[in-house]
Amino acid sequence: MMRWKIICAITCAAALINSTAFSAGSDSLSEVTAHEIDYDMDTGKVQATGKVFMRNNDKRKSAAAENKVPSEVNADNVDYDMNTGVITANGNVLLKYGADRATGASAMYNTNTQEAYLTGGVVVTREDLKITCESLSNDGYGHMQATGNVNGVQKIAPNEKYPNGDTRTFTGEHVDYYPNDRKHIYIPTGGLITGSDGNFSADQMEGWLDEEYYTGTGNVHIVNPPRQLEAGGDRVDYYASDNGRAVLSGNAWAIQDNNTLRGNRLTVYLADDPDKAKTTGGVANNKPVAPHEILTTSPFRN
Repeated sequence: MMRWKIICAITCAAALINSTAFSAGSDSLSEVTAHEIDYDMDTGKVQATGKVFMRNNDKRKSAAAENKVPSEVNADNVDYDMNTGVITANGNVLLKYGADRATGASAMYNTNTQEAYLTGGVVVTREDLKITCESLSNDGYGHMQATGNVNGVQKIAPNEKYPNGDTRTFTGEHVDYYPNDRKHIYIPTGGLITGSDGNFSADQMEGWLDEEYYTGTGNVHIVNPPRQLEAGGDRVDYYASDNGRAVLSGNAWAIQDNNTLRGNRLTVYLADDPDKAKTTGGVANNKPVAPHEILTTSPFRN
């Protein structure tokens, strides 16, 4: 058995070894640096400890690596199998894939497929979105699964619609995220979505962040503090880009000040647009009402 062990005396924080010899045994790995590297040429396995840095050039063809974006792994300790492309990392793990970042206490990562699994205080940043959770998996094809105290924050830069920018959040115990499908999120076991138009909760929630469209089913509850409004029903379809239009259906209700509306279908405009604020039917204070009978500043409409 041939083994090659390289040890670097730690004389300063930057005392690392740059060994590109490993690239000869792998089509993907191009660089490894660490304080100590143990390389078994017979098995193609690498053990690295102490400020480990690995870079992968994505030379192998795969559906997840067609764009040839370089990926990197940083950790305190790393085991790497050149035959399978699987990296096991522990301690202050940082995964990079292009501009995307993911950190955690430990991780498994496949350099060939970009499949990854992280645990322990996971933080993921991708474009304008940041997700924190206890564990996260990525199948390498644009599907992430976050589990355990999931919290997502989307920061929207100032634009014509949001002159001061905007912040949206979503929380849940489990969240599926499809970044390549219009930033699609799915919260199957209930959660909360917040934005400038208010807070939305339901037993099951789904949304497309790029389109500003969200749905919720089961025990839907909306709270809009600026309008002192609450609403709910069996289902809600919320269109943030259309004056905050929320279409409630199935035992729908809405309360604002002393006004109450109930019906099978109720549309509530949550954005600050008086032209859309009117009521065309329903029940107010348990009494039938005619169009515009309630205050013209009401956001209700059936």
